[in-house]
Amino acid sequence: MKKILAYNILGYEKEFVLEWAAEHPDVQVDFNDVELHDDTVDLAKGYDGIDYRQRSMLSETPDLYRKLRDFGITQLSLRSAGVDSCNLKWAKEYGLTISNVPSYSPEAVAEMTLTHALNLIRHIPQFQSRMAKNDYIVEGLRSRELSEMTIGIIGVGRIGSTVAKIFKRFGARVLGNDIHENDAFRDLVTYTSKEDIFKNADLITMHTYMSDENYHMIDKAQFTQMKPSAFFINCSRGPIINTDALIDALQNHQIAGAGIDVIENETEIFNQSFDGDIPLKEYTKLKAMDNVFLTPHVAFYTDIAVKNMVKQSLDDTLKLITGQTTGHTIHV
Repeated sequence: MKKILAYNILGYEKEFVLEWAAEHPDVQVDFNDVELHDDTVDLAKGYDGIDYRQRSMLSETPDLYRKLRDFGITQLSLRSAGVDSCNLKWAKEYGLTISNVPSYSPEAVAEMTLTHALNLIRHIPQFQSRMAKNDYIVEGLRSRELSEMTIGIIGVGRIGSTVAKIFKRFGARVLGNDIHENDAFRDLVTYTSKEDIFKNADLITMHTYMSDENYHMIDKAQFTQMKPSAFFINCSRGPIINTDALIDALQNHQIAGAGIDVIENETEIFNQSFDGDIPLKEYTKLKAMDNVFLTPHVAFYTDIAVKNMVKQSLDDTLKLITGQTTGHTIHV
């Protein structure tokens, strides 16, 4: 009987782990609620496969990867699309195959992007701020309609193309930029340069993956190219945006507003509760702005998406530890 250990299973994931286990009675599936780090890696001893999801790095040294190899582990399956918690170079060095769930539900993230967009365009944060002060005057907050707007999408992959499809249905003009222009999406977006999007888009939304090349791809120079009336949304990965540059752009009215689901250093606060001040001062600044719409990295958080993440990652774990292949391996 093969044995799989799933690290850091959250409450909302348990039902799907148990469901998968019931569907695979010949596999022993155990799980815990701790992240995979140097101080918890020994829990993997005696297992054939490891499944995990977390936003923090596994380790700052290669020792964890070496230990996994010594335990007989040959793979790590992530319950997420992002793999930036794993050092792929060290994983390869110690013979670990890495798999992810690249498409758990593009619709989940795309629908959250639309939620952010409509909240910004219709000035919902500002109206809520006024109403909290018993101010019901609407002057100064007239909205535009999507059908008269130009939407710019950076990253036209599974999620970005789904976002394009949604905005297209509203009658918006949709511009797109991607390092690989997919002909299948040309009926949804007009491909152009990032600079053209910054200059002409009324709303810019990010849907890129995290990599060293994409770190702070949106910085002060990019915000200065955007229209003062433009809205900016990030439902992809926090570190692709320089948070300080975003705050400056909002404070200096270089952009009209922002919708933020992910942020740099978010592991300091997300999935936690605080009695007093939060330790991430940049997030506190964003919370104080009435032209910012915030959600705590929940764009993925739907029943379909969570089910797909859990079950697909366990499927891949089983395939990899039984000598099969999966189309979700990460090639270094």
